[in-house]
Amino acid sequence: MDLRNLKINFLGDSITEGHGVSSEEKRFTNLLADNYGIISRNYGIGGTRIAIQKNPSACDRHDLYFIGRVSEMDPDCDVVMVFGGTNDYGHGDAPLGNMSDRTEDSFYGALHVLYNTLINRYPDSKIIIMTPIHRLDSEQPKYEHGGLVFRTLKQYVDAIREVAEYYSLPVLDLYASYGIQPKVQVLKDKYVPDGLHPNDAGHVILAEKIAAFLRSL
Repeated sequence: MDLRNLKINFLGDSITEGHGVSSEEKRFTNLLADNYGIISRNYGIGGTRIAIQKNPSACDRHDLYFIGRVSEMDPDCDVVMVFGGTNDYGHGDAPLGNMSDRTEDSFYGALHVLYNTLINRYPDSKIIIMTPIHRLDSEQPKYEHGGLVFRTLKQYVDAIREVAEYYSLPVLDLYASYGIQPKVQVLKDKYVPDGLHPNDAGHVILAEKIAAFLRSL
């Protein structure tokens, strides 16, 4: 795929929005525009999730779910890239669910609704799914159905992979290929100082990974 003048809508959360970088110019979306000639549109909103949550968030902004924002994106694009799921794991109260779910109140079901919505809105565009990157707190207990359950970030990553495969959507598997594990202190200090959000150097790697993936299509 030729990158120059490629119109890409990026739907994401705080990493896409640029939390962790020193300036907007250092975000991976801006780097893709500056370094590769991509027409980059950033629709990242920090704290947002894919699934509809059981309870309202303390911050109203966090309840601007991915599905509801699809209609706000530019209809004229060549590619849509979806980069989310870490907040569903990190501070979401919706259940993980299973592959048969088709409603927005579980993570699996919301993925189905989101991908269907994108395919119908952008039938002639390439829709690409990006998995979450590793984070420092990648295992934590969560309450579901009145009890404490043990969830890992990888379970959410696996759900993203599985539903994307069902719709035959290409996946940029950053969980497997980003190359940064925050539990390794030297990598955390250099690329993700807070254990989750990449800094300027981390966004350079994101931009390079995305550009290489796009070129491979």
